[in-house]
Amino acid sequence: MAILSCHYQGITEKQMKPLTRKFAGAGRLLLAAMLTAATGCQGPGPAAGPNASKMPLALHVAGTRILNSKNQPVRLRGVNAASLEWTSDGEGHILKTLNVAIQDWHVNVIRLPLSQDRWFGKAPEQQDGGKSYRVLVQQAVDTCATQGCYIILDLHWSDCSEWGTNIGQHSMPDLNSQAFWKDFAPVYANQPAVIYDLYNEPHDVSWDVWLKGGTITDKPNGRRAGPPRTYQAVGLQALLDTVRAAGAGNVIIAGGLDWAYDLSGILEGRQLSDPHGHGVIYANHCYDNKGDSVAAWIAKMEKATAQLPVIVSEFGGNSGPSRRDPADNWLLHVLQALEDHQWSWTAWDLHRAAGPTLISDWNYTPSPRFGVFVKEALAK
Repeated sequence: MAILSCHYQGITEKQMKPLTRKFAGAGRLLLAAMLTAATGCQGPGPAAGPNASKMPLALHVAGTRILNSKNQPVRLRGVNAASLEWTSDGEGHILKTLNVAIQDWHVNVIRLPLSQDRWFGKAPEQQDGGKSYRVLVQQAVDTCATQGCYIILDLHWSDCSEWGTNIGQHSMPDLNSQAFWKDFAPVYANQPAVIYDLYNEPHDVSWDVWLKGGTITDKPNGRRAGPPRTYQAVGLQALLDTVRAAGAGNVIIAGGLDWAYDLSGILEGRQLSDPHGHGVIYANHCYDNKGDSVAAWIAKMEKATAQLPVIVSEFGGNSGPSRRDPADNWLLHVLQALEDHQWSWTAWDLHRAAGPTLISDWNYTPSPRFGVFVKEALAK
């Protein structure tokens, strides 16, 4: 936590722990400011107390719209910032990445992929029970919140209900995913800047399993996730219910099937029930590998957004001919559609190796066929 990063006069870390748990979420930032004023000690960078006044207004869903607490429409535009799904330390530069995204690329939202195993300290490289990982996630939230930026906390990697193994991208959430949300959701409950993304890219299951869960045989993404396992998948409704039972009303994001490309089952009546929260935004992930032209994708999005609040929470690819329609520039057409329809989006990814890559190096030079166009769009 940012407020534990300096030594407060007369206040031990042991004494701080119950305070930070009690004042979770938005209250934690206020507590940081109070302690800073009382002791004269500043936390690091943008998480210091005086910036707490810049926190963005809380969001809620009304019909197909995303509104803030003043009932003003909000359009989210930003980037993904990967690495905390596959590392415990963000490769040493995740906080710099967030600051570059906010200060140089002028995003108003960042999607931060996470790992359920690393939150609990179960990954092979972790020796501290996940403490340093949880501190880093807190610093990431503070970095965004104190600079007026929303942050989507995304459960990206899971483990087929086997802690410490199979850590990667799987077909559906598992019982450990539910344990993650039970523990994680209260930490940032009702923090105005925080949005919860229940599970990254469900795929290769039926819509009934997507909604309600069931026994599945996994189709993992890559060798890192291990061989296919048969396990009990937890449905998206159960994950939402777990978040709400923890007292967290935060806006939730839920991706559809086909790696979050397909929203058809939701349109056919499988919307998540959320009577006690601030609403659900549905996620679409758009890449040039779905067999659709950009025009076909636009038509599907127009149909979905007529009934649902939707964010394109991943898209990416180089400027150039579309696979489906070589006469069409896929990336530029997608960016124009996002602008024409005023759809919310987060591009993938502000990392030099997690392709499609928005940057070419760790000086954050925009990649010439992708990043330059996204950065230009964000400047508008």
